[in-house]
Amino acid sequence: MRFALFFVFFVTSSLMLYAQKKNEAYQLPIRKSTDIIHIDGVVDELDWAEATTATDFFMVTPMDTSKARVRTDVKMTYDDDNLYLLAICYHALPGPYIVESLRRDFNFGKNDNFLLFMDTFDDQTNGFSFGANAAGAQWDGLMYEGSRVDLNWDNKWTSVVKNYDDKWIFEAAIPFKTIRYKKGISKWGINFSRLDLKTTEKSSWAPVPRQFATATLAFSGSLVWDTPPQNAGTNVSVIPYALGGLSKDYEKEPQTAQRGEVGMDVKVAITSSLNLDLTVNPDFSQVDVDRQVTNLDRFELFFPERRQFFLENGDMFNNFGYTTIRPFFSRRIGLTAPFNLALD
Repeated sequence: MRFALFFVFFVTSSLMLYAQKKNEAYQLPIRKSTDIIHIDGVVDELDWAEATTATDFFMVTPMDTSKARVRTDVKMTYDDDNLYLLAICYHALPGPYIVESLRRDFNFGKNDNFLLFMDTFDDQTNGFSFGANAAGAQWDGLMYEGSRVDLNWDNKWTSVVKNYDDKWIFEAAIPFKTIRYKKGISKWGINFSRLDLKTTEKSSWAPVPRQFATATLAFSGSLVWDTPPQNAGTNVSVIPYALGGLSKDYEKEPQTAQRGEVGMDVKVAITSSLNLDLTVNPDFSQVDVDRQVTNLDRFELFFPERRQFFLENGDMFNNFGYTTIRPFFSRRIGLTAPFNLALD
């Protein structure tokens, strides 16, 4: 009997702690659109006029004790296929925006940018991040461990950034098939982050203490759906490849050797948390353009993983050991044994 009471008390306390969310009071209602949303950076659709606005951002840095000086307004809506986002980022000081690069997944601290963080499972642990800098370069990644973002994850979504004299507007359409979410829940954790380098100000919609990243899902607010989003339907991704090459050894073989291979990877989303990965003649070579590195020591190089099979839930393997010594890393490139150097 005493054990049973202790068990009930433990379970009840755990559920109460889990239910308590720091920024639960920050809620953004989202309603289904009634018209077509055009991703063009122009706010002329009726649905945007009727959508609830998330505004009055809080300053995160350099201080976290006041409202943001730079105004940011955010609206969201959806239809059967896409989740839509509109961010209006006003200027606080005259002058052009600051952008370092147009490459995807830019350096966060060196670009004026707007980012969205979504806790689609409402577990304050896993989610997705999308955003752009003031010149339109996209940012997307998988979220894990409550605040970390894996930017090696890239997927299909559409966005446009349009600049005006007093503001820049970021408009995006994120297909439901691009993300994963828990079916049947009417609340997602959500937060928005804005970095304005002219004022050296970072701000967020739901307040975040400055010692934490604005990506911290424990401090997210709530996106409240009028109707829980339905299953996105069959989600199948087919990635074919073809590989060819010619080689010739002028000393031993007079004939030119030819090489040709084809294959494919198939990913089928069975549920929101279960994938079926199939492969035919898998290609284990590089899947993207890797940076060139000259390795003059006896240790292996660790190239970032870009294959979809290893990206999802990759944090379960990547956090063992140290940065240069890991029990498992899928893209080790280098020597197979210490001190095994071949000199010409």
